[in-house]
Amino acid sequence: MNISSIGNQIGVPAELSSPQPVSEDQRTLVQAVKAVNAAELFGQDNELTFILDRQSKRMLTRIVNRNTGDVVMQIPPEYVVRLAEEIKGG
Repeated sequence: MNISSIGNQIGVPAELSSPQPVSEDQRTLVQAVKAVNAAELFGQDNELTFILDRQSKRMLTRIVNRNTGDVVMQIPPEYVVRLAEEIKGG
């Protein structure tokens, strides 16, 4: 797992990820994600990631193929995120 990208993948927007101290919760999350990925619980080619959806401002959990970058699974699914945005806007 590429640790350099974790700051943005655990939900810190790029414009805010400059020199802010890492919280204990973030440090714990990073360690847990590293342990899960090292154990290859989602397969040898997949890794667990967390990202902030910029449009909805919601945290997403994804299983991503390390080789291709393809999203294997996402929680909540993309259609649920977009449906929530439609409901919120309407």
